[in-house]
Amino acid sequence: MAESGSGADRRTGDRVEIFGGLRGEVMVYQAMTVRDISHGGAQVETAVPLLIDSLHDIRLSLADAAVVVKGRVVYCRIANVDAEAVTYRSGLEFIQPSSGVLSVIGHFIDSVRGGVPGF
Repeated sequence: MAESGSGADRRTGDRVEIFGGLRGEVMVYQAMTVRDISHGGAQVETAVPLLIDSLHDIRLSLADAAVVVKGRVVYCRIANVDAEAVTYRSGLEFIQPSSGVLSVIGHFIDSVRGGVPGF
């Protein structure tokens, strides 16, 4: 890793070298298109496959409100293949959504069903 600044060692503690490597994961935000939604989950399209049974924090922009809910991938399949890209469609089950999140999702669903402009 490159150092910045004066080149001084800026570590606050000793590091231990891991021989053979240590497995980890990094969270990366990936754009998705929500194809349908219910109180219990959603079907989404992404440019990358989602691992079945993996858990993800999902940010949903629902008209004038945004919520974050944890979702478990129930299935993932190829939805479309063209010259430029592959599109994946996945089913997400919402895991223990709060009552506030359920309220926002419910209001959004009711608004879409009622044909409210702007949804």
